[in-house]
Amino acid sequence: MDLRESIGNQTDVGLSITKHVFVKEGKDKNHVFSPLSIHVVLSLIAAGSKGPTRDQLLSFLRTNSIDHLNSFASQLVAVVFADGSPSGGPRLSFADGIWSDKSLSLKPSFKHIVDTAYKAAIAQVDFQTKAAEVCQEVNSWAEKETSGLIKEVLPAGSVDALTRLIFANALYFKGAWNDKFDASQTKDYDFYLLSGGSVKVPFMTSKKKQFISAFDGFKVLALPYKQGEDKRRFSMYFFLPDAEDGLPALVDKVGSESGFLERHIPNQKVDVGDFRIPRFNISFGCEISNVLKELGVVLPFTDGDLTEMVDSPVGQNLSVSRIFHKSFIEVNEEGTEAAAATAATIKLRSMQFETRVDFVADHPFLFLIREDMTGTVMFVGHVLNPLAA
Repeated sequence: MDLRESIGNQTDVGLSITKHVFVKEGKDKNHVFSPLSIHVVLSLIAAGSKGPTRDQLLSFLRTNSIDHLNSFASQLVAVVFADGSPSGGPRLSFADGIWSDKSLSLKPSFKHIVDTAYKAAIAQVDFQTKAAEVCQEVNSWAEKETSGLIKEVLPAGSVDALTRLIFANALYFKGAWNDKFDASQTKDYDFYLLSGGSVKVPFMTSKKKQFISAFDGFKVLALPYKQGEDKRRFSMYFFLPDAEDGLPALVDKVGSESGFLERHIPNQKVDVGDFRIPRFNISFGCEISNVLKELGVVLPFTDGDLTEMVDSPVGQNLSVSRIFHKSFIEVNEEGTEAAAATAATIKLRSMQFETRVDFVADHPFLFLIREDMTGTVMFVGHVLNPLAA
């Protein structure tokens, strides 16, 4: 399985999660999250599991072996997530961290995977007497790795004396549009809500040609970011349903059809008529555990086998207690700043084209940020009300 195919599978997993997050958490509010960040944390858990638990995680992540999963993680870090800002491209940061109780030692085989494939920083800590301090340490790490955008990936009380391991991932992206919007042309227009009302919000506009494709029931816009000197190409995509109340049906479609994204990428610039995109910023956080359980990832949270993580009989009593995720995104005339962090606490068990196209995003829409050379989706979300953070 090559990198592109692996990324395609990872995208399908991410969009499936998107569909469930929309239903569970996001029907009445804006949301943004990083399926890639969640994928990495689940991959770390899979690397430390065996038996039916490992099989369930591999099946969910649509891969056939731990070796392949670890190789995929290593390639992503090397190919996709190098910082592009020194050569004029987007600023990128991608980091993994593991906090392990000082009473445990990681199995050499697991530590080797963590060091080589995931490049994770490992810290020995005292959960049993200093749980609150460790929680703060993880949150400070996430804040630093996301340039201050994610301040509390772990909520108060989520780490206690039964915690033995924490796996975390942090992702940061800041890109300038290839063609920036003229802020003096930004004006207020109505944005129509799913509830039937409307709000006045600032809309950005442009008369330049745009990458837009029209499909049955929706349109897709691609806004490229300024690129560096390497081969990577980052873009933001807007999936706009034709109907003002069409977002739920579009999210269901995107999250249900394998390979949907690859079949709906605009690749040709067209003349635009009326063209408006709202400014917005979103902060979103949720406990992703329940969504994962509904999608079939159950064993790691119950009687799973996580014995490949630590050299201790205690390993037989480990289970994933909760997985938390937080994301932020801001879209304005200059470009986009986005960040995400995911943390899992592992505890002892308590015992087609037109010649001229309009694209007016004045009602709820789906968006995502993608690296186009590989097809890696880094962030996905939806906007129900641009004024609501």
